[in-house]
Amino acid sequence: MTLGPYHKVPYTQPDATPDTKADETSSLKVRPLLVDDRQKEWTTGEIHDVTDRTFTVRRALRLNDALPNDAAPHWIWQPGPWLSVDRVTGHITVLHLPDFDFTVSDVVWFRDYAAYCGISTTSKGGLFAVVAQLGARRPVVQKQIGKWPEADHFIPVCQPAQWQRLPTRVTLKPTGGEAATYDVVGTVSLLEEGENSDDQ
Repeated sequence: MTLGPYHKVPYTQPDATPDTKADETSSLKVRPLLVDDRQKEWTTGEIHDVTDRTFTVRRALRLNDALPNDAAPHWIWQPGPWLSVDRVTGHITVLHLPDFDFTVSDVVWFRDYAAYCGISTTSKGGLFAVVAQLGARRPVVQKQIGKWPEADHFIPVCQPAQWQRLPTRVTLKPTGGEAATYDVVGTVSLLEEGENSDDQ
């Protein structure tokens, strides 16, 4: 399992309008994830080593942005979900982080925990502080910290999470809002390393 060299590809923020659209020089850095010299995924950003054999990395997606009446496909690049990768087996697992939306917040990893601001898809909505743990079914932390959607919101919506080791704590802060600190209590709950290795 290896990661290839970075390539720059054209990228436009998903909330851009014709008036605010960045020029064509805006880009996203992507690189291939290779297993046995075969490309399995495109990725973007840095990896996070969870253990000596497991790491997480962000998937990069090529989406067809063509409208129904367009004559040909119109391919665009977007950051996608996070992946968990086993270096030994080459097994790749898509991580479904609760309430995660990359337009709202980046994920900051510590051990097997992911901290970020998420948005609720229920009718009431809401901006949430979220800490998810690999292998756990429910978030370790899920606390509403603001209203969502907001017509005139800060960009970024939230500042990057700040982690503390002893005791394990994380601070999340909406841009322009109050910071909140949460104790993170739990044991390592990783996806069993090597499981489903025959599903490569």
